[in-house]
Amino acid sequence: MNTERFKNFLAETFFPKSFTCDICGVETFKTNLCPDCAETVDFIGEGCCPVCGRKTVRPEICLECKEKPPLFKKAVSAFVYENGGVLLIKKFKDGNGYLKEYFADLLAEKIKNLPAADCIVYVPMTKKAQRRRGYNQSELLAYSLSKRINIPVIKDALKKVKETDEQKSLAKSERAKNLSGCFAVNKPEEIKGKNILLADDVMTTGVTAEEITRALLAAGALNVYSCAVASVEYKITKTDNASDIKSKKDVPHTRA
Repeated sequence: MNTERFKNFLAETFFPKSFTCDICGVETFKTNLCPDCAETVDFIGEGCCPVCGRKTVRPEICLECKEKPPLFKKAVSAFVYENGGVLLIKKFKDGNGYLKEYFADLLAEKIKNLPAADCIVYVPMTKKAQRRRGYNQSELLAYSLSKRINIPVIKDALKKVKETDEQKSLAKSERAKNLSGCFAVNKPEEIKGKNILLADDVMTTGVTAEEITRALLAAGALNVYSCAVASVEYKITKTDNASDIKSKKDVPHTRA
């Protein structure tokens, strides 16, 4: 982790911004986003897949989940990973740890749509990757979320056992191959017989959640549910009839 990023992380974690927009920095009044920046973030409402939680044109199961149901039972996310949503996630990864509070507020509302979990686990990083960044953003999120929903975090429940190639440019099948056998359960005795909530910052193809769920189920977990701050929108094909159905959009950008 470079010096500038480390300073930024410490400052934002222990001295969070109170009245400025989390994207552009303009002064606001008790809101996380100014009106202009709020328009650039596509908050996910009812128009989403009820399984993977990604935004869809129709509020029904997406074709991917129909063709191959994921191992996790259900997933939710707060906003679409594009435009202002990308900027928020990038800031979170680049040392602005205070965003964990805003993200946890958003996810606490979304999690009301999930069955009750017994504990929270988070997506792990290798020691090398965590040293480079300075922190695990999914871990920060998990602990902030825990305070809001009264569900304990199992610290270091999972470990990433190998370094992987950068995922951004890989197709879903390539991502699955890249992450195959990548995750292991550290504390099976705390996982067995439990309903697990997995916390992450972004869901793109769902492969990470799928591979972690595979490891958790093998360790004896009953069910796994997933929550991510942002997710990539599911794009329908031309053969799907999108007709006049519109997805609903909420704009929960008020700071508590």
